[in-house]
Amino acid sequence: METTTLPELDAQYRQLREGAGYLLREERSWLAVVGADAAEYLQGQLTNDIEALGHGEGCYAALLDRKGHMQSDMRVLCLGEGEILIETEAATAAAVRSHLDTYRIGRAVELEDRSGSLATVSAIGPATARALGADPPPAEHRHRPASVGGVPCRLIGTAEGIDVLIDPDAAVALSTALEAGGATRVTPAAAEIVRVESGEPRFGAEMGTQTIPAEAGIVERAVSFSKGCYIGQETVARLHYKGRPNRHLRGLRLSATVEPGVTLTLGDREVGVVGTACLSPAFGPIALAIVRREAEPGAVVAVGDAGVTAEVVELPFAAA
Repeated sequence: METTTLPELDAQYRQLREGAGYLLREERSWLAVVGADAAEYLQGQLTNDIEALGHGEGCYAALLDRKGHMQSDMRVLCLGEGEILIETEAATAAAVRSHLDTYRIGRAVELEDRSGSLATVSAIGPATARALGADPPPAEHRHRPASVGGVPCRLIGTAEGIDVLIDPDAAVALSTALEAGGATRVTPAAAEIVRVESGEPRFGAEMGTQTIPAEAGIVERAVSFSKGCYIGQETVARLHYKGRPNRHLRGLRLSATVEPGVTLTLGDREVGVVGTACLSPAFGPIALAIVRREAEPGAVVAVGDAGVTAEVVELPFAAA
């Protein structure tokens, strides 16, 4: 993106909450699944109902192993019959492609790495549509082609604004157009504060390859219980209908700032580790963590061994 002088973190946060901010998501990768069997194939691999998606629609989903553990989460976009885009964290892209490549034998499906030809720019805040000069998609994950400041792109609805999918070579032109529309470039740290406040887990931070969807609190968004079979379904369905997870995604109101990975202890028992931690201008030191179910909202846990404590709270964060 274009190099500009960035305002202080508090000012960036204010822009994201009251106006519009934008950043290039360099940590994301894109994979296209192309062919006559694309939707049917992914229906048996991912947790959500891919075959139900029409042109211009999308969803959030996860890829599991046979024991129900997450291998990646992802955004899935239907570009039309026989062409589906998958966006993942860059760190999980190779594993996702390897898995899909292994199971596609005998299917009319090809996999295309499009990370070099697609880039994601997130515009966040209540003024994003004005900054883009374009009507937003009608719902989260809905998407449509558009032009912003003369830059061909695809607009994707998000919970906090609009993601703009572009050719990487157009990043500077898009940056210029966004700033002309009143948006401010922000850092990933500012966007992470918004994510943490919203209680949205991220793979590689709160979620990992030993996490099941129910523990991360993503079942409602990522899992269909009316579709056919998919890898890991048995574990997910059994837990949903007959049990409850031993761990849950929670918020932490910290007594002081801490680093990710610090151990959480309730009494003499370890109940989890800190995922993402930040200093929120609205809530002070806060964090996300997947903790054992005995650490219920209202419980106070020890954070590390330096005297820091945290109150466990429901998500999203709300004013006290």
